[in-house]
Amino acid sequence: MTVLDIDCFFSGTARVRNVLLVIAYSSAARQQLRNLAEANPEAVVRRFGRAALFDGTELGALLALRLRERHGPDVQIERTEPFNEFEDAPERVREAARAYENREHKHTPYAKFVAGTTHPAVEELRDVEL
Repeated sequence: MTVLDIDCFFSGTARVRNVLLVIAYSSAARQQLRNLAEANPEAVVRRFGRAALFDGTELGALLALRLRERHGPDVQIERTEPFNEFEDAPERVREAARAYENREHKHTPYAKFVAGTTHPAVEELRDVEL
């Protein structure tokens, strides 16, 4: 995967790519995850310490499954899809996020910020699936 592919993946400007999220829970699994990622940079979209995003290719699957085979339940593998904020999040949520991040007082908690406004409260959002 090239830098352009990665930029396009995260910005949503190119084709949508599925990736494999690999999480290593034990120190041995984390070490092997680091080793695999360093040895196979073409298959790694992004690393996050104890987790990594592998490209949704057969190579990415091979690397993830090697980890799982060696470390069993200490390795979790999930297939993920990119989040398209314009299709996946309702307008009221996007507007609330925009308004909150542009608030006048940066230390105002969200619950206090939305009081008396039309923005949804945390309680309204908590159990509603996208």
